[in-house]
Order: sequence, then structure tokens, then C-alpha cells
Amino acid sequence: MLKVDNIHVSYGAIKAVKDVSFEVPKGKIVTLVGANGAGKSSILRTISGLVKPVHGKVVYDGTVISNLKPHEIVRKRVVQAPEGRGIFLNLTVEENLDLGAWSAPDKKSFEIDLENVFRLFPRLKERFKQNAGTMSGGELQMLAIGRALMSHPELLLLDEPSLGLAPQMIERIFEIIQKINSEGKTVLLVEQNALQALKISHLGMVLETGTVVLKGDAKSLLDSDEVRKAYLGD
Repeated sequence: MLKVDNIHVSYGAIKAVKDVSFEVPKGKIVTLVGANGAGKSSILRTISGLVKPVHGKVVYDGTVISNLKPHEIVRKRVVQAPEGRGIFLNLTVEENLDLGAWSAPDKKSFEIDLENVFRLFPRLKERFKQNAGTMSGGELQMLAIGRALMSHPELLLLDEPSLGLAPQMIERIFEIIQKINSEGKTVLLVEQNALQALKISHLGMVLETGTVVLKGDAKSLLDSDEVRKAYLGD
């Protein structure tokens, strides 16, 4: 479904991503893990079109998308829930979800997507008219994922969805990611919480200073003593 081909990403003189290549098969959860500053978020931002690669390309469903603008990539159903959530705190839950649905083709599609979001996140239905700035961190993360789902993604990019959340909420968020995947959406997940992320993934990659140093079946990565000690903090 997605092919990242030999991308290099720089911010001025800083080389954030160096010669990274990988594929995301349709219907799978693929996780990028690594320490803070390893280049994980830069890769997602490149796929989303927010950052242009210095070299290399991103191919989605057989089409090069790394030359497209971010909104054009969303229209191709590649949608990101960003690190830090990016919620408009001065708007209501309803208004934030409406913004996510800007590319909905018609009212019927909008209503179907909204009901799906409410099914996954009943709390958002309860808070529908509430100002987002009054919500908890866990509720805001639900809203960030819900807003991304309103763009009807086929490939969902999740950047640090567990960041800053209580353990019980982290567990809930990972359960929801599995549920979203089981219903047919492909997921590319970026996480510092490597153990939890790899447990729900089909494939995994370990990044170190902008380079993929290990990749393979997620279970194999989890079962490797060397990987757990060196990269997963276990």
C-alpha cells in the first residue's frame, strides 16, 4: 500500500532522516520505534506532505505522493493524527470533527463516519457540544484520532498516540488502534512506547539517528533479547 523509497530529510544543516526505505502492506499495523529524536515523526511528516524529502520518494497505491500538497494527500485517504494532537482547544468537539470531515464527499458519508467515531469513542458523543479545551488528555487523544477518521482514511498515520497519557488510557488507546485495524484500515504507528506498540503490530522497525537499524516481524523483534535490551528498554 505504501512504499517509502530511500528518503532523506533535512532541516537546514540537520539531517533528520538518512536513506530510509520500508513498505507498509495493506491491512497491517506497522510500527516505527526509537528514541526521541530518532527521526520517527519526520518520516510521518514526509509521508503527509508536511515536509519534502531532499532525496527519495513516497509511493502510495502505485502513485508518487511526495510531490503533492498535504491536503491532496488527505484526499488520497492518507491521514495523520499528529504528535501533540493538534486539537483546536477553543472549538467544540463537534467543530473539531467537522474540520476533519472537510473532504467528505457528501452528507451521507459524513454521517456514517461520525457514527463510526461515536461507536469507537462513546465519550466524544457525550462531549459533542463541549469545548475541547475543557477535556482531559485522554479525551483529546480520542478526539485527535476521531478527527483523523472523519477524513475517511485508508492509511492512518498515528504519531505518539500514547504520549502523556495514564497507563489505563494508554491500554485503551492501543485497543482502539487494533479495533480500527480489524475493521480494514491500515495503520502506520510511531511510538516511544515500543513494547506496547510492537505487541499490537504485525511488522516493526527500529530507528536510530535517522536510520532504520532493524526491521521485521513485530513478534520477532519483541522476542529478541538483544533488541529488547538495546532498543526497548527491557
